[in-house]
Amino acid sequence: PRVIAQLIVDNLDVTEVCEPPQIAGPGFINFTVKPSYLATQLQAMRTNERLGVAGAEQKQRVVVDFSSPNIAKEMHVGHLRSTILGDCIARVLEFRGHDVLRLNHVGDWGTQFGMLILYLRENYPQALTTPDAIDLGDLVVLYKKAKKQFDEDTEFQEAARTEVVKLQAKDPESIKAWQLLCNQSRREFQVIYDRLNVRLTERGESFYNPYLPAVVDDLRESGLLVESNGAQCVFLDGFTNRDGDPLPLIIQKTDGGYNYATTDLAAIRYRIQTDRAERIICITDAGQADHFAQVFQVARQAGWIPDRVEIVHVPFGLVLGEDGKKIKTRDGEAIKLKELLDEAIDRFRNDLESRLAADHRQETPEFIANSAEIVGLSAVKYADLSQNRLSNYVFSYDKMLSLQGNTAPYMMYAYVRVRGISRKGGIDFDRLGDNAQILLDEELERTLAKHLLQLDTIITEVERDLLPNRLCQYLFELSQKYNQFYDKHSVLDAEEPIRTSRLILCDLTAKTLQLGLDLLGIPVLERM
Repeated sequence: PRVIAQLIVDNLDVTEVCEPPQIAGPGFINFTVKPSYLATQLQAMRTNERLGVAGAEQKQRVVVDFSSPNIAKEMHVGHLRSTILGDCIARVLEFRGHDVLRLNHVGDWGTQFGMLILYLRENYPQALTTPDAIDLGDLVVLYKKAKKQFDEDTEFQEAARTEVVKLQAKDPESIKAWQLLCNQSRREFQVIYDRLNVRLTERGESFYNPYLPAVVDDLRESGLLVESNGAQCVFLDGFTNRDGDPLPLIIQKTDGGYNYATTDLAAIRYRIQTDRAERIICITDAGQADHFAQVFQVARQAGWIPDRVEIVHVPFGLVLGEDGKKIKTRDGEAIKLKELLDEAIDRFRNDLESRLAADHRQETPEFIANSAEIVGLSAVKYADLSQNRLSNYVFSYDKMLSLQGNTAPYMMYAYVRVRGISRKGGIDFDRLGDNAQILLDEELERTLAKHLLQLDTIITEVERDLLPNRLCQYLFELSQKYNQFYDKHSVLDAEEPIRTSRLILCDLTAKTLQLGLDLLGIPVLERM
């Protein structure tokens, strides 16, 4: 092995990048990157507005399908991961230069609307004629009452189904009632999206209604459709029940109605044929993995997904309470997303006010409110994104709001430290000079430099594998390495040219943190 190692070393020319390679042990080759090479790369990074992150070589039209709440229901903790993951993935793809269509595939159609419209017409008719007659919270309560009556009253069931038929036939009165319900929900959803700084284009299930008959007809023509107990189905390889019998994917029910699968197939076709998507990313909980596997298989067998198109389901695990069980209220209900966000903001505000009092530090009510809002919401986002999305994770306010550890406040505090240097020293980082020398004589300086230069690789990995936690881990390690450097080496009190060199390292760290956090959907603060 040592002879082979020597042959490799003798035929390598890495003089611009590394010191002469050293052979060690039974045949290892050790490479030591030259500080001068690191400095050259850092200079290129600091003069590039993208911090050296290249755009994608082949730019694509990408559809990212995420969030997708249901009309007439409040957004709850179950929508948290899809919304935050989807926004982050869209941000990374957009930064890489892809043309991204952010779609919100809301549940705005189906039997539940016939049921709800009928119940409201009989009990709260003003809700179907007057905008804002009831708020979404009341609508959710009324929906539950309608569902209870639907489950218990056969006459109500039949009348509700008749109402669905009227809705599908575009009866003007029914359509107006349906639109009022949708608009009421949209306004409430938008409040959440605005708070989270998430952009979405709504295109709900109802959008694809005109395209559903063609899905059935084309599957029939392709020979994939099979009638089973009066329903039109596709039987797929690899999907069986406990007895080993094949499980059908129902495309059209016995009563002529359509299923979620039909709508999803229509959506796939529309996104490829009309939106011209080259990559389709559907972000939902892992419990829907089989559904998407079946739908994608049908679409492929029907020849609807060209070789040029990548289509992928991005699954994620559950949000658990600190007891390790699915997070719920004491009543067993899913926690409302609005209440969860409010709690995070309130907790950080209380913590901030306690620290300000302990430090005898005076701040305006506006500063406290703004800091609490930004840090509270950012902590919730980061706690989610920092987990491998395939795993369940435990939701803990104490952990996510901590100023120590892999948290948003820790990352934001590292950025604030750099801004503090700027304020204390009266430093304008933009005036340090493009040709200022970067010196990396100390080990911690070189460690920080090497980590800064990994940004391009990390973002490319997230673009490819759709795992935002890798970016979080990178930013966490960057903050750690910066804090180690900052704690051991003086910056403002250092002699020139070391002082300017270290200021450049600080500036690059802050800019990298700001960019990375922005890709996670997290803003920075100048002070905390």
